Amino acid sequence: MGSIFGNYILGIILSAVNAEKPVGGVSLFDQKKLTLAIGIAANVILLGYYKYTDFFISNINLIAHTGISLRHIILPIGISFFTFQLIAFLVDSYRGLTRSYSILDYLLFITFFPQLIVGPIVHHGEIVPQFEDENKAKLDWGAVAAGLFLFSIGCAKKILLADPMTASASAFFASVPSHPGFIESWWYSVEYTVSYYFDLSGYADMAIGLGKMFNISIPHNFNSPYKARNFQDYWQRWHITLSRFLGDYIFRSIYRKGDKYRNYYIATMATFFVSGFWHGAGWTFIVWGLVNGLFVCAAGWMKKRHIRFPFFIAVFLTMLGVVALRVLFVSGSFADALSVYQGMINLESLFNNDIAIPGTITLTGKLTAVIFIFGLLLCWLALNSVRMAVFFKARWPYLLFSILLMGLSLFRMNNGMAFLYFQF
Repeated sequence: MGSIFGNYILGIILSAVNAEKPVGGVSLFDQKKLTLAIGIAANVILLGYYKYTDFFISNINLIAHTGISLRHIILPIGISFFTFQLIAFLVDSYRGLTRSYSILDYLLFITFFPQLIVGPIVHHGEIVPQFEDENKAKLDWGAVAAGLFLFSIGCAKKILLADPMTASASAFFASVPSHPGFIESWWYSVEYTVSYYFDLSGYADMAIGLGKMFNISIPHNFNSPYKARNFQDYWQRWHITLSRFLGDYIFRSIYRKGDKYRNYYIATMATFFVSGFWHGAGWTFIVWGLVNGLFVCAAGWMKKRHIRFPFFIAVFLTMLGVVALRVLFVSGSFADALSVYQGMINLESLFNNDIAIPGTITLTGKLTAVIFIFGLLLCWLALNSVRMAVFFKARWPYLLFSILLMGLSLFRMNNGMAFLYFQF
């Protein structure tokens, strides 16, 4: 609440400065810059205290050989996501792109519960006007039906697909063997990659569905990312609202066309450094972000020179890169990630007939393997929820489909796992 009201007051000040004359000989430009700097610093410090204190302490202990105790501070719910929304509001107020929102609409914008915890990251300009629209306050049974349809898809993605795969793959990555086999390394790495998509996109579908039940449109967050041709394309399909935020408020704050010191590549690397650091308090996340940035830069370089691979080769190579980076993202340390990478090129295990996957021996393991293969095929061959929502009609086939998915999900809900992005 302190963060919400503090940012609201600073937003009002920034909007007021836009219409006022200079005070005390200080230019309006300097007043605005100072106010914005205070606001952004306050938000970053607050997020940094809760999320990164232990990371900084552990690095200080490592470098200075000190023994400062870790604080183990509990992360406030949704802080990573609502902090981004608050910063966007401040920057837009600085740019003169906001108007006076009522405190009630502003509070609702930040605390709107469907997307609060894991996104999508919503923008005030697309949400607050909906709160102010009297027509949106009316019950719309068509929107409720569409919302239930999307919610059932998201729930099934999470409980029926993501959770079994996550349980299987996370067990492997929690205790990575020193010399994993070739097939074992690839199997669990791709499995975790697929489970992450269904976990996060499942939450997004549920959030969008809940929003529709209240007659509020929340932006889509995924668009078949594993069909991407390159990493530029991938980041336009994966966690779309995060990419949009980073593009609008990080990339465009650095990039200046024609300025070789603030060019596309530098702005891209800075943006993905922020993305990696935002995702987690650890060096593996920072390196993950930087390597993503390099791949995006490579895609930009190829596009500039009109270099284009055939579709299936491009999708295959991009998927390989995504899987390799997911290994780094989910590994507990660089040593674990290196062991998995070594396993991925451990062709000797194939010649030794070491092709068994330990986790698939039991009946549960076999069922999870079937779910994994089915999920991978869905990623590549099926319509995504965005397309399905376009074709939705409030008719019996869609109702029966929703009932089936929700019924199956409810039967499995006792085995539900926390959303993977809760840690961020």
